[in-house]
Amino acid sequence: MQATRTLVCPILVGRDDLLELADRRIREVAAGRGQLLLLAGEAGVGKTRLLGAIERRAMAEGFRSLRGGTYPSDLQVAAAILIDLSRAMLRQDDFEERGQALADRLDDPEPPGGGDAHRRRRLLVLDIADMLAKLADDGPTIVALEDLHWSDDLTLEILEAVARQLSGRPLLLVGTYRSDALFPRVPMRAWRARLVGGRQAEEIRLGRLTPADTAQMTTLLIETGLPVARDVAAAVHARTDGIPFHIEELLGVLADAGAASPGPSGVGDIREADVPETVEDAILARIEPCSEPAKQIAAAGAVIGRAFDLDLLSTVVGVSLDRLSAPLDELAEQFVLQPARTPWRYGFRHALICDAIYDHIPLADRRRLHGRTADAAVGTDVGSDAFLALHYERAGRRAEAYAAALRGAANAAAISSHREARELYATAIRMAPPELRPLDRARLLERLATMAAATDDNTAADEAFSEARASYLEAGDALAAAAVVGPHVAVRHLLGAGLEARADALRSALGEIAEPPALHASVNRDSARVRAGLLAGLSAAYMLDRRLEEAIGYAEDARAMAAAAGDAPTARNAAVTLGACFVFAGRMDEGWALIEDAIAASREAHLEAEAARGYRMIGSSASVLVEYELADRWLREGIDYAERVELWNHRHYMAAHLAHVLWATGDWAAADELARHALADGRGGITTRITSLHVIGFVAIGRAEYEVAEAALEEARQLGEQMAELQRLSPAVWGLAEMAHLRGDDRTAVRLSDEGLKASAAVRDAAYLFPFLVTGCRARLALGDPLSAERWVEKVAGHVANRAIPGTTPAIAHARGLVLLAQGSTGKARAALDEALEGWRERGRRWEGAWAAVDLARCALKANQRVDAGRLAAAARDDANQLGSPALVAAADEIIAAAARRGAAAEPWAPLTAREFAVARLVAEGHTNPEIAAALNVATKTVAAHVEHILAKLGAGRRAEIAAWVASIPVDQAGAPRAGRQDRDFPVQPSSSSSVTRSKPAPRRPDTSRGSASNVS
Repeated sequence: MQATRTLVCPILVGRDDLLELADRRIREVAAGRGQLLLLAGEAGVGKTRLLGAIERRAMAEGFRSLRGGTYPSDLQVAAAILIDLSRAMLRQDDFEERGQALADRLDDPEPPGGGDAHRRRRLLVLDIADMLAKLADDGPTIVALEDLHWSDDLTLEILEAVARQLSGRPLLLVGTYRSDALFPRVPMRAWRARLVGGRQAEEIRLGRLTPADTAQMTTLLIETGLPVARDVAAAVHARTDGIPFHIEELLGVLADAGAASPGPSGVGDIREADVPETVEDAILARIEPCSEPAKQIAAAGAVIGRAFDLDLLSTVVGVSLDRLSAPLDELAEQFVLQPARTPWRYGFRHALICDAIYDHIPLADRRRLHGRTADAAVGTDVGSDAFLALHYERAGRRAEAYAAALRGAANAAAISSHREARELYATAIRMAPPELRPLDRARLLERLATMAAATDDNTAADEAFSEARASYLEAGDALAAAAVVGPHVAVRHLLGAGLEARADALRSALGEIAEPPALHASVNRDSARVRAGLLAGLSAAYMLDRRLEEAIGYAEDARAMAAAAGDAPTARNAAVTLGACFVFAGRMDEGWALIEDAIAASREAHLEAEAARGYRMIGSSASVLVEYELADRWLREGIDYAERVELWNHRHYMAAHLAHVLWATGDWAAADELARHALADGRGGITTRITSLHVIGFVAIGRAEYEVAEAALEEARQLGEQMAELQRLSPAVWGLAEMAHLRGDDRTAVRLSDEGLKASAAVRDAAYLFPFLVTGCRARLALGDPLSAERWVEKVAGHVANRAIPGTTPAIAHARGLVLLAQGSTGKARAALDEALEGWRERGRRWEGAWAAVDLARCALKANQRVDAGRLAAAARDDANQLGSPALVAAADEIIAAAARRGAAAEPWAPLTAREFAVARLVAEGHTNPEIAAALNVATKTVAAHVEHILAKLGAGRRAEIAAWVASIPVDQAGAPRAGRQDRDFPVQPSSSSSVTRSKPAPRRPDTSRGSASNVS
């Protein structure tokens, strides 16, 4: 399907160094040192686009600009490019007169005085060269000349004469030419060598884009808002060789077909896409004038592949090596082929040349050549099983293709080349004989599913596992059918299946096989292995939801059974799961050691999947549990390991968690970039997607990009609810709560904090609960409900303290410090906030640490320690600026401003303390002192003392006046007290009617008591 739309990259990618060079030359020309620049490169590499960029930069520096161009037929037209240039001059007022003079001289090549042809040509060259050189007499000028490779001898002679006059003129001549069009007889070939060799011109060669540049360009063209997936970018680069025009045209074909997406099918779409029509036409035009032997060589080479061995080519075409030289040279002169670095090998100059030629070979000839290629390759160095399987399949020789694919897949899997193994297993299934037994088909499907899962195509793995299980059952092998359930459930988990559905599938499989008698020498080892694997799967499923007691029980059973059955992989997996359970239960040293030992043992035994999972679990667990140094080390090592063994789901998930570590430790730019790459690369796994969305959302919250944050976190929340796992859901809920608080919607923040507590309390979790502790406290204080804040802190702090996970405990001191600050106990508040700040900094938690610093400054301000408050706030602002957080900067600036003026704004319940205000609200509701004492869990006499203090501070004489004062406090639309009341020193005057004087409401100040953070796993 050919493209009907044009894609154009919005920026010039991969040419920064060339633009910097052009800038230097523009400055030199402006100073009077003229230049002739030649932009060289093959077709489609971006010469015209670079020329345009140079023109724009020169014009921005005050240059005047002219442009002329040539066409293929202009080799037969004298001075064609200068004729085009003169017409361009006539269209510009500044150059109209000079343009007319140039046109007249080109129209009348006869000089005054006549003379022989040599004299007439020489004078014409010098006259026109003078005209061109004088274009800069009125100021710096740039003259752009396109496609000089089609210029005739006269044009080139004139330009050479101009080049000799540039040294003292502010004239920049920039010409482009195609390096793959300088055939031996093209006039420019010798001209270019003469000028560049004689330093009269400077040549800038545009190379093909690197893989990284290709990825950037692809990202800009597909416009998904995410970096392009690495495998998709690699496929684009392999197909286009980094030629910008080819990238645009290929992606245009895909966009027109509706396939240009980063989805799992993206790589296949790119590999199978038609050669763009514009590129194909240019390629076939090169082949058309070639001799018949050259065309036959090109066709055979295209069938063999992008590069080919000359001995193999000779056998395929049935031509001796000595008779290959002439057609190979002919194809090289036409820039179709080029010698490879390895002796006796040739290759096509770029992949699309090979593809275009291949597509135009008649089908019957193509099949014949594939068959000849396979037969010729057998027993040679190039005749790998993968190579043979490809050519046998395309030759229509099914049995041979099936056998070669099976051998090749096994070899590829043995060296962890999972993508190649997957493709070969897929070939084997396509080529399988109709009479293949169900048992053999089931084994083949299971291997395909395993390789698809390794390469993170979980949809394909899900389908293959389902078919494999059905085939095992058809073959009557119930044990093998049950064994498939464990890895299948793992894949279903990555596709978003909920806990209960996965657990039910595992239990059902356990019920399908007979339980072995006792674990001793006579045990049925095969049955024990399968049962151990299913138990390990159940353990992992419950561990992921942080239902630790159930997970530990299943893991210990799985370890014991696997050890007795000699099943090392399952034993290692169960050990890793058990270690993860221990660290989340607060048994840190024991848990870390268990996982580390399992990783080392798995690597020593070459159990790659088990080792990669161990890295995944230790890195992600440390990321969640605020052990960032440990997480960073294990995640980076694990990412490297997973890449080397091509276990891509593990790799992408660990990258997402490394992004979380970077966010938490304050490197937001790197965190956002890495999370977006993980989101694009890990498109086959929902857990990677959720984790990446968490990080993107958290970074956006810090940057006050709330729309971005809301979109990411709402999607993550929906996916987490679908999976019904605490670790997928809770971080998104916290992020939404934190954002609601920062935006002033504290009732929503309270509601979401309650949801977080409920979800964590159900499984006795602390790792995902602790950030809610601070956020929920702040939201309640912002609503003017210090009693509710105090109760919240004590309740949630108890849950956090029960697990005693070191990284979570600073939240307790932080939240208690906020409550104490609200109560007016600035001394105790400062001690608690100091403890929190030290704890956050020790752990590397920048978000909480930054807010704790702001809170300390607020505490100093409230204690009337203005110098100290200003100093602390200034330091907090510096940290906020480093992070790039507008909310933190604003909070610090507010404190700095308040510290510089007399009379800082008080809390909304001033002149009362937070506890006195809580008592006053209960009095206003009509409660007696004993009822209030019961509600606050204090003695009745303590309540009586509070009431006396309240009456004294308000200048009131009766409880009714307390109620009237509470009613007088300005409230916001949600019914919460507004901060910033103005006449606080004596807000109510008693009167005989027990009425109160209402103080004038003031606008609500931005709340500076912000902050918390979250985590993902």
